[in-house]
Amino acid sequence: MEERRKNVRMEMPSTLTVKRLDGKSSEEVDIEVIDVSKTGVGFSCSAALEIGAVYEANLRIWTQEVLHAFIEIVRIEKKGTLFEYGAIFIGMPEMDSARIEVYQTVETELKK
Repeated sequence: MEERRKNVRMEMPSTLTVKRLDGKSSEEVDIEVIDVSKTGVGFSCSAALEIGAVYEANLRIWTQEVLHAFIEIVRIEKKGTLFEYGAIFIGMPEMDSARIEVYQTVETELKK
């Protein structure tokens, strides 16, 4: 599969809670984060989310800070009983995306 990501994604100790915005469902879903970049997140969960739908998200990052963001589902892949998703951040403040970028820079330097 051709790589289409604008930014490198890497594993980051984090959790994510999402809630749909359009009123169809107000249920919060806890998911397992696979990877994160400053522009998006990959995650898996058992809930069936919709491609193109926008969700409110709270991403707990390695510093235990919670970044509030909105995500749009752009990729779905079913793997057994779970779904793997790719999502892009919508309107994430530059300061929050910079926190993710700092983590990536530090991790890259530590691995050298």
